Amino acid sequence: MKTVIIQYNAGNIQSVLYALERLGASAIVTDHVETIQSADRVIFPGVGEASTAMHYLKERNLDAVIKHLQQPVLGICLGMQLMCTYSSENDTPCLGIFEENVQQFMPKDLAIKVPQIGWNTIVDLKTDLFKGIPEDSFTYFVHGYYASLGAHTISTTDYVQPYSSALHKKNFYGVQFHPEKSAKVGEQIIKNFLEIS
Repeated sequence: MKTVIIQYNAGNIQSVLYALERLGASAIVTDHVETIQSADRVIFPGVGEASTAMHYLKERNLDAVIKHLQQPVLGICLGMQLMCTYSSENDTPCLGIFEENVQQFMPKDLAIKVPQIGWNTIVDLKTDLFKGIPEDSFTYFVHGYYASLGAHTISTTDYVQPYSSALHKKNFYGVQFHPEKSAKVGEQIIKNFLEIS
């Protein structure tokens, strides 16, 4: 099975590679269109800022490539946010795979720190991405923006307010947390993704 990690200027690629290695899997890191299109699985990681990342993807025509992939695709953190319709981070139109929008956390209680950094629970788990994962499992988050709840929500987390910590539509999956940094729970989620048919 050929797994590809999309290389762009907002990747958190090394830790994803290590997570795959721990499962006995390997991946090709590339921005080469044909290599991405011919993969069995595609991982779209990301840490960074939405508008800069979208600009990079558009320059290389990767925005169009990602939208039309037919194999299972997993967006992680910024990768998931870029798969949404719009991000309020620098007023950025995104890929539009998921209809949900991305907004900045605006806590009324100043004691609540933004960005959210650390462990939080995921609930209302749906689809085989969460096979074998108990409700209220802890995963690791680092983000100041969140995807709204909507038709594609398959996991919910509460920080400032409830939001989508995972999304799913057809062959596309996205997780706001970092499965590659989420210990055994994250390892199981990555394994589940690799086994999705």
